[in-house]
Amino acid sequence: MAVDALDTRILRLLIEQPRTSVREYARILSIARGTLQARIDRLERDGVITATGPVLSPAALGHPVLAFVHLEVTQGHLDEVGEALAEVPEIVEAFSTTGGGDLLARVVARDNGHLEDVIQQLIQLPGVVRTRTEVALRERVPHRLLPLVESVGRATGAGSRK
Repeated sequence: MAVDALDTRILRLLIEQPRTSVREYARILSIARGTLQARIDRLERDGVITATGPVLSPAALGHPVLAFVHLEVTQGHLDEVGEALAEVPEIVEAFSTTGGGDLLARVVARDNGHLEDVIQQLIQLPGVVRTRTEVALRERVPHRLLPLVESVGRATGAGSRK
């Protein structure tokens, strides 16, 4: 789906001012509220906007330790292991991957001892052959999408002027 210059401006506002009303967004952008709502609805329908709501901090919830756990899985058991990972509350994300492992899980924990307990729980899952853990020391680039949105918007805008 193409994201044009107006979509980019809308997404920037949604990212930078998430608690603002649709009416206020329309005023800031100098467009009709109906136009804005139609654009937001299309962005949601097309999967560009996938969620709304607060972004939570695991550290503020008492889980300051962040680790990436690579899991090697017995062939044919990827779906079952993925479903089992979804039952572990300390796993905040998990992805199928290529390379040295089959799954990569982002895991949060209260402390290193708790992280070890979570890893031991993962090792016990049927279909998990081995794990490899990397503990994050410091966040260098926080999760962000605005630079990507702006890049896509620039590319689309440049392409439409030709």
